[in-house]
Amino acid sequence: MGRRTVCQPSGHAPAHARPTAGGCLNPVPPHSIVFLDRDSVIANVGRPAFGHAWTEYAASTAAQAAERLKDATIAITNKVPLRVDTLAQLPNLKMIAVAATGTDIIDLAAARERGIVVSNIRDYAYAAVPEHTFALILALRRNLLAYRADVEAGKWQAAPRFCLFDHPIRDLHGSRLGLLGYGALGRQVARIGRAFGMEIAVHTRTPVADADVVNVDFDELLATSDVLSLHAPLTDATRNVIGAVELARMKPSSLLINTARGGLVDEAALADALSRGVIAGAGFDVLTQEPPAADNPLLALRLPSFILTPHNAWASHEAMQGLADQLIGNIEAFARGEPVNRVA
Repeated sequence: MGRRTVCQPSGHAPAHARPTAGGCLNPVPPHSIVFLDRDSVIANVGRPAFGHAWTEYAASTAAQAAERLKDATIAITNKVPLRVDTLAQLPNLKMIAVAATGTDIIDLAAARERGIVVSNIRDYAYAAVPEHTFALILALRRNLLAYRADVEAGKWQAAPRFCLFDHPIRDLHGSRLGLLGYGALGRQVARIGRAFGMEIAVHTRTPVADADVVNVDFDELLATSDVLSLHAPLTDATRNVIGAVELARMKPSSLLINTARGGLVDEAALADALSRGVIAGAGFDVLTQEPPAADNPLLALRLPSFILTPHNAWASHEAMQGLADQLIGNIEAFARGEPVNRVA
């Protein structure tokens, strides 16, 4: 799929209606909406309930964005960056609807300066990401990859007993789940952890008032967590917040889980720590560069103690459709003059 343009009229076309650039016979619509990377959202994306022209591209590069958005009043982007130099070329642009939660692809300061409303998607993966987080935790805590490899290698078939227990298996019950960040996803991960009988320890800028949460400083979070799960945004303050020094402070038996942002962890330091057994394992769904460069040190690891998934923790059918519905809701709210989920 390349470019596709459709028109959604607000009513019957009057006598002065004329074809649009996409070939639609309608009155000139009040909004021109351009979706730069439609194929990044595998869901039914509805159309806003107001008159508009809709153009979508399967994918776009940053270099193509200015040309494709030159007539747009509303831009939709999931991962196509819109920086200050691009925004300066778009005098008609009034809104950027980000089809994701993270907004680091947008120059928010430049958008504010130009009066462009930026809205993002909130809390749509409240089930998908926490479930994926625990899929990683359980697989690592019970050494499922190592045992699967043993079965494939014929070790169980040749065993003198009815079972194998060549790799350590640890329960979640009674262990400490440490959370760096306690937003909507962090809170849901905590709820699941409690159901497993885990103690919840949290480090955030603002202490958590929940009675069944232990507030700890960062050093204690590192030193005492049996499972450390990251749920913080990527900012200048959190970039590489977990590096060689921090990994060395963790328990040798601990797990590090990252379903948040790749830049939170120094990937070379993690690869070294896993190779040397500094921590027991790690489960990641994100990397600093995506798609990853071939020389990313984590890609070379062939360890049962490391699981890497391709940034798809959020991508359940249910979560994707929720994202698509909220995206159109954000656009309709902006058109009503009542923007929601604003970040700029």
